[in-house]
Amino acid sequence: MIPALRSGRWSVERVVPASPDDVWAVLTDVAAWPRWGPTVSRARLEHEGPLRQGSRGTVWTPVGVGLPFVVDDLLPGRWWSWRVAGVTATAHWVDPHPRGTVVGMDAPVWAPGYLAVLAVALRRIEEMMTP
Repeated sequence: MIPALRSGRWSVERVVPASPDDVWAVLTDVAAWPRWGPTVSRARLEHEGPLRQGSRGTVWTPVGVGLPFVVDDLLPGRWWSWRVAGVTATAHWVDPHPRGTVVGMDAPVWAPGYLAVLAVALRRIEEMMTP
């Protein structure tokens, strides 16, 4: 996995052996975020139902600090991005691939150090998707 700079953001990708729908379900299931996100101990939406553009909630760090978040953009089944504590954070996407799905995440250009965290998240998602 080689980080790339695309559209002014650092990105990492990984091919996982699952359908785009299954990977999307994991990326947008707030209850699953702690399973794959190394910097998330729990998360909660302020509304019922699925993650959507404009969704607001709270995400807790491993040390117990709760931070507000808002989903800025969301293209169902393909891509979503958010702000955490008012700061532009990561984007998450899925693309079909002959061996399953390319799942990717990116970070703002000023946060290249966060790519290692995103790489761990992608590995964990692959582990969750591998039968």
